[in-house]
Amino acid sequence: MPVISAPEDFNVDDLYVDLQWISGRPLHLKCEGFNFAGSIKLKAAAEMIARAERSGELRPGDGLVESSSGNMGVAISLLAGSKGYRFTCVTDSRCTLGARRLMEALGTEVHVITEPHPEDGLLGARIRHVKRLVAERPGHVWLNQYLNPGNWLAHFQTTGPEVLKSFPELDVVFVGAGTTGTLMGTARYLRHTKPSVRIVAVDSVGSVTFGTPPGPRSIPGLGTGVRPQILDESYVDDVVHVAEPDTLRTCRALADRGFLFGGSTGTVVSGAVSWLERHGRTDGMTAVAIAPDLGDRYLDTIYNDQWVEEIYGAGVLDHTARDTGVPSLPSRGTP
Repeated sequence: MPVISAPEDFNVDDLYVDLQWISGRPLHLKCEGFNFAGSIKLKAAAEMIARAERSGELRPGDGLVESSSGNMGVAISLLAGSKGYRFTCVTDSRCTLGARRLMEALGTEVHVITEPHPEDGLLGARIRHVKRLVAERPGHVWLNQYLNPGNWLAHFQTTGPEVLKSFPELDVVFVGAGTTGTLMGTARYLRHTKPSVRIVAVDSVGSVTFGTPPGPRSIPGLGTGVRPQILDESYVDDVVHVAEPDTLRTCRALADRGFLFGGSTGTVVSGAVSWLERHGRTDGMTAVAIAPDLGDRYLDTIYNDQWVEEIYGAGVLDHTARDTGVPSLPSRGTP
């Protein structure tokens, strides 16, 4: 019987969902949302704060400042409350209402940026706001997840080893690319311990992370408007870009089977299915995709028909499986 004294002490690290029914090929989804922060970001947040404490940069009574589209902000909010730090999260208008309310419930001061930077978009505007806050508020520390090595080190120490422990014969792993902390840590570990594993990064269309042109994005999580400084593309074998309508349809397909995942997870699964289809004979391949989040914070967006139609237009969910790479699903109740 687990008994914990701090919320960060609990995390489920060995739960996988068999997705052969959606991919048509063997594919296992590593579920990272079963902790008190509700996402994989708790791992990185804990490591970054611990590093700041060990170095003396962060002291009792100090405040934390970070830019986040939602999940990292929630994770830091939880840890700040647990450890007694003040926290100000700088987010933008794409952050879901659920994530904002959760951060505020945990005592976080939330600043919402609505005007994008002319070159670096909303992320660039958020980072500039963070720098102003730190300059104006003595005793406040910016963890800077886009540069902090603790972001990827957390996954080098945990996520990578967890995947390989569960699947020693691993052939390919699909990892979403946001700040690229999960991607870099997992990829570094696997490259050093099992170099034959193929690392496939999954990004959003409109993200500049891998040098593609910027474009509008409405789903928070994966993708960036400013290339993350911790990214090292030498650890990445392939990149798959997923359009947001495909993310929506994949999330809805998973929900039809009772699996309510978040936007980042829908993107990763869509990218994994697309990659496996393009690479033909993969039946004997051991493939794992990492699911960063659950879907409860997306009830007012991805799972809200009105929001979907307002952003993407009527009929976006009616496209055939051929458009998305997601196989057609039987209706509920059909064996």
